[in-house]
Amino acid sequence: MRDLIVRALKLVSALFGIKPGRHSEEYLADQTFTLTDTAPASPWTRPWAGPSATEVREIFHAEETFPLTPEQRERRWALQFADIGIEYPYRYPGDQFAVRAVAA
Repeated sequence: MRDLIVRALKLVSALFGIKPGRHSEEYLADQTFTLTDTAPASPWTRPWAGPSATEVREIFHAEETFPLTPEQRERRWALQFADIGIEYPYRYPGDQFAVRAVAA
């Protein structure tokens, strides 16, 4: 019976025993790392594909939107941005899209 208990304890200690962690010298010595010669790609290697500041200013400061209510103005902005291929985050009361909460 004692032999069985000793074997069980050895097995459990082997499974849950202290081992070198991911940041220890022993663990890192066993790992092989490959270095690449390529530098990380910069996000600025491509030109800006969005609308220019003047295009956006024209949409937001258009005189025909001044007499509109805020809801109508928001809809007009969403339409004008859709015309140039930009998705405008338009929200309205009673919409079917739930606001996603950010868990920190």
